[in-house]
Amino acid sequence: MPLSTLLIFVAMFGLMFWMQNQQKKQAKKAEEERQNLSKGDQIVTIGGMYAVVDEVDLANNKIVLDVDGVYLPFELTAIKRVVAKGTTQATSPVVEEASETAIVEE
Repeated sequence: MPLSTLLIFVAMFGLMFWMQNQQKKQAKKAEEERQNLSKGDQIVTIGGMYAVVDEVDLANNKIVLDVDGVYLPFELTAIKRVVAKGTTQATSPVVEEASETAIVEE
């Protein structure tokens, strides 16, 4: 076997090993974040929904999220990332009222 072919195989093996290591590190970090969730943490689900943690049940792999007063049960694996750690309660979004202006036609 020529040396260049051997080098290509070694490079491919090294690249696969490195990519696998990175994936394991990310999975381990995500699992640690899920295990350290507590009430009041702000999170994002895998569906892109922002919510506040209300209850965590690690034994049953369940979590209850508060989304503007609506309580939704999820599995822990549905948590994508933690946005803010340990904030107290979800705040209501501030809605600004538009000032009414008269439109004058000329």
